[in-house]
Amino acid sequence: MQYNECLGRSIYSIFSKKQADSNGFVDNMAKWNKQLDHIIRTILFLLISFLSACSIPLFGGYGSEGRTREEFAKYVEDVFRLQNHVTSQIMILMESGEIELQQSLVKAEQQMQEICSPINEYASRDIDGLNIAVSLLRRVEKSAEACDKAAQNVEAMLNDL
Repeated sequence: MQYNECLGRSIYSIFSKKQADSNGFVDNMAKWNKQLDHIIRTILFLLISFLSACSIPLFGGYGSEGRTREEFAKYVEDVFRLQNHVTSQIMILMESGEIELQQSLVKAEQQMQEICSPINEYASRDIDGLNIAVSLLRRVEKSAEACDKAAQNVEAMLNDL
């Protein structure tokens, strides 16, 4: 009987020691998980902040007048329509042959096309249902007002003919 008691005590002491060690292990794992959770939350917060910064202007809205997103989208659409209308008028005049276009008008129209290329690319990709990159949206934002001025300039030159 002594042997069994001694064996029982040894087994009990071994399991008790392992239990104590595993509790320490569990405590360490809990601390590690808590730290990992904090790191993951911080990374997610930073990622969301950076991604939202890609779509929201930091100061005062879109363009030099600080338009809202909806106002700016309408403005860009109006600029695109004006630029498209001016280009159509020039093409009609060139095809009809009624009026020989001045070199300055042709040059102004070419410059307008170059300035307005981000807006035209955006419109083309939107019509085709293609993905529109954030970089293209930024180029559209930067070029919209210059495109508007160029289109108004070409329209004034056409009206002077």
